[in-house]
Amino acid sequence: MTIRSPISNLPTHEVTNVPPMLGDQDLYGKDLPLQEGLLREGAGWAERQVIDFAMKAGSEETLEWANQANRYPPEMKAFDRNGMRINQVTFHPAYHNLMGLAIAHDVPSFAWNNPQGGNHVAHGALSYLLNQIEGGVLCPMAMSYAVVPALKATPEIAKEWIPRLLATEYDSRDIPANEKKSITMGMFMTEKQGGSDVRANSTKARPEGSATGPGAPYILSGHKFFCSAPMSDAFLSLAYTENGLSCFLLPRWRPDCTRNGLYIQRLKDKLGNKSNASSEMELVDAWGLMLGEEGRGVRTIIEMVQGTRYYCAVGSAALMRQALTQAIHHASYRSAFQKKLIQQPLMQNVLADLALESEAATALFLRLGRAIGEGETDPAEAALARIGTAVGKYWVCKRTPGHVYEAMECHGGPGYIEESILPRLYREAPVNSIWEGSGNVICLDVLRALYKDASALPAFFAEIEQAKGGNRLLDSHTARLKAEVSETGNFESRARRVTEMMALAWQGALLVQHAPSAVSDAFCASRLGDYWSGAYGTLPDDTDFNEILIRAGAVM
Repeated sequence: MTIRSPISNLPTHEVTNVPPMLGDQDLYGKDLPLQEGLLREGAGWAERQVIDFAMKAGSEETLEWANQANRYPPEMKAFDRNGMRINQVTFHPAYHNLMGLAIAHDVPSFAWNNPQGGNHVAHGALSYLLNQIEGGVLCPMAMSYAVVPALKATPEIAKEWIPRLLATEYDSRDIPANEKKSITMGMFMTEKQGGSDVRANSTKARPEGSATGPGAPYILSGHKFFCSAPMSDAFLSLAYTENGLSCFLLPRWRPDCTRNGLYIQRLKDKLGNKSNASSEMELVDAWGLMLGEEGRGVRTIIEMVQGTRYYCAVGSAALMRQALTQAIHHASYRSAFQKKLIQQPLMQNVLADLALESEAATALFLRLGRAIGEGETDPAEAALARIGTAVGKYWVCKRTPGHVYEAMECHGGPGYIEESILPRLYREAPVNSIWEGSGNVICLDVLRALYKDASALPAFFAEIEQAKGGNRLLDSHTARLKAEVSETGNFESRARRVTEMMALAWQGALLVQHAPSAVSDAFCASRLGDYWSGAYGTLPDDTDFNEILIRAGAVM
């Protein structure tokens, strides 16, 4: 990690007590929970690639690309200079630099290009590293990763499109996909009148010719209220045929090399995620191929949604880790009342609490990555991945805005100004909780998994029971959780509480099994004890703050 001292020769005063610039970050070498988890969850064989990417992602150059891509957000270019409708979005060169970095290092395709144990764990680690510096480019990365299982629903489509997705040479040109070195894919489901209720869809699809069913060409007309990464080379979308809601693949270009009927109406002016273009899209006689079975569109596209929800959990864990890194760095150099901030007991409590939250989130997403990978052949792991993705997505994403805010507060005023990375992290923090199903939608998915998937609850409790006897508070919490899920009355109104309890049980079990006792004891005592307000900095007096902070990367 490169740390540079500030220049102190100002005309009126000497600059003192100001933390130096953080400089290049060693995103892997300073992150013990990531290192241990990568090895523990079966991805040790990928460590060299993760280390190499960590150094590039954490460099000052990459951080400056992120700053520029967010300072100069994408712009809509509906027409060319001759008045022809082209439906393009233009980006600052820094955005393309970030996309090139990600694709060259296999961020969207690592799991599929390396079909062996731990591949999704390593994949999650790569995404986690980049998301610490810039979240906007992770949207097209997430969708390009997550679309692969959905494409496999129709083998002839998969054969044509998947190899293009797995290529590792970025190609930003707006040309037909079969002429490009690599491609990305997106998805749009929501409409103005429906939102999360995708069955309220009003988009219609009719067969282009006599052929119908999977792989057949259709013509779609309608609208989509949210289309992120509209410069993707193809999209999955839902539309109604005469036989029900179905899934379609819509390329930007038709087979005859004319532009498809995908009309960008406007770009969204979002709270955060500024470098990533999100748009409203009209489908005007758009050409597409049916993907999966007719009338089973939700079932087909949900394969993609599961993958993007995993990315949400990974991305939120990344925001926590970077916020923690920034807070520890500031507190390690800034003094107040004759002590470094990091030596002040109450600041130690806050920082240690932030470190616990970050480590618990990291442990969960790495374990979830293993479940996703092993679930391809192991039914129990598949069941854990199904319910665990919803549980992890809900809780990790829900905890992130407060976590990033608290890290900002550790800086005081300097953390609130735009020259700090904290405002950008803070604006980014809510998006993962909203994207791909807001909190209530996710909790309803947990409900369905609990009571309609006979394998989900046994798989989940089998996971938690591995830590039985390791911590009294965890055992008591698990017993209460079992009582909660056995009571089916008014479950919908209790769904958030039950999902929260499941997430805390899983995080607690992982830490009890794998983290030092200073970490697991403090986590269980605060999160699973008699009193927890959810605010940071309320760890018990007997917490070993120094050990927790050293593990998080602090030099005490």
